[in-house]
Amino acid sequence: MEDNEALDRIDEMRDLVNANLESIIAEQSAVFGEVAEVSGQVVLAGGKRIRPIMVMLAYDLAGGQDLDEIIPFAMSNEFIHTASLVHDDINDEALTRRGKDTIHAKYGQAKAIIAGDWLFSQGFGLGGQYEKSVVDVMAHYCSKLASAEFTQIDHILDLSTNPEDYLEIVKGKTAGPFAAGCKGAGLIANASQEACEKLFDFGMEIGIAFQLVDDLLDIRGDERMGKPRGSDIYEGKMTLPIIHALTILHGDQRARLAEIIHNFEDSLFDELITLLNFGDSLNYTEILIQNHLERAMQNLDYFPDCDAKQLLKHLVELIKNRHK
Repeated sequence: MEDNEALDRIDEMRDLVNANLESIIAEQSAVFGEVAEVSGQVVLAGGKRIRPIMVMLAYDLAGGQDLDEIIPFAMSNEFIHTASLVHDDINDEALTRRGKDTIHAKYGQAKAIIAGDWLFSQGFGLGGQYEKSVVDVMAHYCSKLASAEFTQIDHILDLSTNPEDYLEIVKGKTAGPFAAGCKGAGLIANASQEACEKLFDFGMEIGIAFQLVDDLLDIRGDERMGKPRGSDIYEGKMTLPIIHALTILHGDQRARLAEIIHNFEDSLFDELITLLNFGDSLNYTEILIQNHLERAMQNLDYFPDCDAKQLLKHLVELIKNRHK
């Protein structure tokens, strides 16, 4: 499949996702009023829609025949993801998301908490119509998501955070939702247990790579992030490049890096990047991204060649090239 054709197909799927989200928000706003309207502003604020697109493609790859069967599950994933972003923004005291005011910045913390809860309820309602095995996968991932949030909060500005701690957080917050969405799609398609596990592993590897790319974009700055450069550093989050540099650097360099992390401001970006480059931490992160994407591709090798497989491979390339 040519790149242009793949991009067009993915754009069509994104349009389908957006149309369904708009329809749901309009329908729910007529019933629930302000909470649905406010929550809907975040849902409809844009985004790549990688998660629901990946769910639909995983369903197709696993042998699913009826697109209408998977749409509610794909929407469920996007609602739960958006709910977690609303609550994340509160914890991070973030003022913008995708270039727009966050809910708590615009409407206050109390309404933002409730909006996040409402979005979760929509996700559960859409996903709860499937068989117990699918619901169990989603319930487990939501629990892991909450657990990882607690762990991340405990590691704010914790310079002793190691790569294992980081991976635990990422598997719960970012990669777990990818993995659960792909596995759930396989279950809905009545795929074999082995196929479902391959989809789960594919999603996990993609999710880890996705977060590592975000770590690089946060440091280097990119308008596609929809938030200010260095947001994670300002919030005290221990990203992989920072963790790696703290492990590699010693003496005055490590002490200076620690000082920068604890007292960060925009004027320190150049010095921060100099220290990260001295530890080869950005390049190390690039290598990890490539490794996880290669593992993701290996899981796709289990499945026969088809359009869905080619489109998933194209999504892998899109994730790989986000920071270049």
